[in-house]
Amino acid sequence: MKISTKRFSAFAALATASVLLLSGCSNAPQNGGGGGAASSIVVDASFDLKTADPNREYETTGSILAHALYQTLLTFDGSDVTKPVDGLASYKMNDDNTVLTLTMKPGAKFSDGSDLTVDDAVFSLKRVQGIKGNPSFLLDGVTIEKTGDDTLTLTSVEANPALPFILPNPALSVVNQKVVEANGGSADDKDAAESFLNKTSAGSGPYTLESFDAAAQVVLKANPEYTGEKPAHDRIVLRNVEGPTQKLNVEKGESQVALDLNPDQVAELANADVTVTNNPSRYMIFLLLNQSPEVSEITSNAEFDKAVKLGLDYDKIVDLAGKGSVRPGGPIPSIFVGALDAAQGNQRDVAAAKKALSASGYSGEKVTLSYPNDITVQGLSLQNVAEAVQAQLNEVGITVTLAPAPVATELDSYRNGKEEMGLWYWGPDFPDPSNYLVFTPGELVGLRAGWAAGADPKVTELAGAAKAATGDGRAAAYEALQKQLNASGPFVPLLQPAQNVVTSPQIKSVVTNPVWTVDLALIK
Repeated sequence: MKISTKRFSAFAALATASVLLLSGCSNAPQNGGGGGAASSIVVDASFDLKTADPNREYETTGSILAHALYQTLLTFDGSDVTKPVDGLASYKMNDDNTVLTLTMKPGAKFSDGSDLTVDDAVFSLKRVQGIKGNPSFLLDGVTIEKTGDDTLTLTSVEANPALPFILPNPALSVVNQKVVEANGGSADDKDAAESFLNKTSAGSGPYTLESFDAAAQVVLKANPEYTGEKPAHDRIVLRNVEGPTQKLNVEKGESQVALDLNPDQVAELANADVTVTNNPSRYMIFLLLNQSPEVSEITSNAEFDKAVKLGLDYDKIVDLAGKGSVRPGGPIPSIFVGALDAAQGNQRDVAAAKKALSASGYSGEKVTLSYPNDITVQGLSLQNVAEAVQAQLNEVGITVTLAPAPVATELDSYRNGKEEMGLWYWGPDFPDPSNYLVFTPGELVGLRAGWAAGADPKVTELAGAAKAATGDGRAAAYEALQKQLNASGPFVPLLQPAQNVVTSPQIKSVVTNPVWTVDLALIK
């Protein structure tokens, strides 16, 4: 999720009034699964859940759930999002990246035992478009057609090399057309199947929906018709629990998986009998320096910006976020195609920073750093990052005044390009470097930094080349763009906080993914 006109979420933990346990079984999982005795586990998460309708969901918890209940035409292999792989279909893109042909694989079945067909796939994607819900923009400008007994084509108005990276999103899951239509579903804004899908899933995934309460818990049971590898656990309870309680539950064995512990809570588990899996998240925290002289004569000075980039101690900032956090070399996160190594990013050089600061004409004026103080990113408070930035820039002679505010207040200033310096984060809608073209002149985030169209012809040229690049050339094109952004852009990428998953001793492995957080069917 990202702070944009598409959608915004504070990722705040939702409190639940009581701890709901598995009915008819103990809190600890029973041994078995995969052909042995029945097995059940409890997974604690901080819900932002709104619906179990896969074609309507576009929240973190909704993606976890939809990925367990449904399948998509393309998917990713484990945690690797650098290359889409076959899901329900194989794919081929034409040379100019405007037509994606998908060929359905035989054998997939819905949970009611009926065959999954190309008609279901076409209906589902058109339903996403027709509902006009939060995920509908993923297929903007795309025409969907059945072109054979087992093929469909997705045709884009412009070159769309990101489309294969978009299709694994759980919001683009394939639903059972006959069942959904029989319960009020349609491929337009008259669709009324959500209430049905909040009670009974209509998918082909490893699990089916046993019960759904968006405020408290969701119970899943294994799908006997699933044609993939049988999940290790026959039943999963996904509970809405705030972070501190998640920590206590997994320590006591009352849950087997905790998804939302912050760095401090994870550190407190150092001596506990649990396993912590740390991976870099998809979120990139960055500093912006406003380029509009009307907003700030100071931050719109190129030498001042150079001093800021040279004055920050990036390694110490990353350390604030704990184990598993990393520093991206540019705006594109380390886990995506086209990412730069940290060594290719700006590096601290205090002497050079002071020299650039002197050349800028800066003489100690206060510079205001604005940021939201009531949200966290993967459990990390922006307050801690802001204080580090303030202290480090003070070492090179820059006086930073912190101006924290509630996100509801600060978001307007950020979106309207009124912040002198800003501290924010960006999360992609899909794991493709094209998400980061918004950090160029005249584009969404560029304008938030007062960076108007035409302000940096070199960056604009490289952005155009990256957008047009195809195949293996895309990585090189986005790397070149980021190097120029590091040199002359108004953004300073700081870190990717870690995604932490804590498990009890009964759990042997979990597989995380930046699109659907965790694959419930692969918890073993």
